[in-house]
Amino acid sequence: MIFADALAWLVDPVNWTGSKSIPVRVGVHLLYCLGAVLGAAAIAVPLGLYVGHTGRGGVVLVGGGNALRALPTLGLVTFLYLVAGGGAVGVLVGLVVLAVPPILAGTYAGIQDVDRGVVDAARGMGMTGAQRLWRVEVPNALPLLVGGLRNATLQVVATASVAAYVGIETLGRPLLDGLRVLDYGQFVGGAVLIALLAVVLDVLLAGLGRLVVPAGLRLRTQPGRRRSR
Repeated sequence: MIFADALAWLVDPVNWTGSKSIPVRVGVHLLYCLGAVLGAAAIAVPLGLYVGHTGRGGVVLVGGGNALRALPTLGLVTFLYLVAGGGAVGVLVGLVVLAVPPILAGTYAGIQDVDRGVVDAARGMGMTGAQRLWRVEVPNALPLLVGGLRNATLQVVATASVAAYVGIETLGRPLLDGLRVLDYGQFVGGAVLIALLAVVLDVLLAGLGRLVVPAGLRLRTQPGRRRSR
């Protein structure tokens, strides 16, 4: 019954027109997600590359990442929203903070996972530190780095829903409105939209990973396929 109500809410033409329609909310939700992931990547990727390449600050990095993961999502977004005096900046900063740990962990782990023998061979060939980083370590770290981006994206897609608590028209709004009036069809419909958006973005990032990750590394991460070949 609930799923029939959710389907009826999803196909209702009223919900597909106007300034608070499903397409508008999907667009706002997507905009916040992309902004948060790109902002987090701009911070976390260089930091993860530096710590992974130099080996300095690894303990601080892991501890700081765990501390950020422990922050309550709704409390952080609401606090930053109030500090920023309202508007989108506080919410976006909160989402960036929550997206940093998985990208940071993926980047750092990817660099650390590179075979030290390969790095030593590059050093023996006379490569500088920067050359080893960009020509050897980064290409080999791409699978885990892209994995960190995917994890961060999925987390942000789910977390951006809480922005509705501070009046922003994301896909969290149907969840709040549905709970307020006990309209569980609307509630489930909003949850379905969030899940579909997460799946679509994950598929797109998986395709991006296949484009940027060298084929040899993809085969290395698929032992069953490697044995069959």
